[in-house]
Amino acid sequence: MKLYGIPNCSTVKKARAWLDQQAIAYEFHDFKKLGLDTSTGQQWLKQQPWEKLVNRSGMTWRNLSDAEKNAIVDDPSALALMQDKTSVIKRPLLVDNDQILALGFNETDYAKLFAKE
Repeated sequence: MKLYGIPNCSTVKKARAWLDQQAIAYEFHDFKKLGLDTSTGQQWLKQQPWEKLVNRSGMTWRNLSDAEKNAIVDDPSALALMQDKTSVIKRPLLVDNDQILALGFNETDYAKLFAKE
């Protein structure tokens, strides 16, 4: 399992702390250091619409010019933006076997996802 995000993001910190407290093993993928490769981005876009993967309420999006925002109209343009400015990706992104398990962090959703039966 892999958790994608940025180390200093408060939501990513919450998700990491929750996973650590539950003793759930994961690999952390730091967007700032490791970026986003094309095949991973394409895999995500097959599972979620770009409108959900691109955090349009975050500072990175808000700091884009209107022309840059208006240029994001489909998967290819969204992928190019996500690769160029990884901070625009909704985070954290929890992935297992190439499947998105969770987008963002919500303690209740994580608890349901990892509920032990």
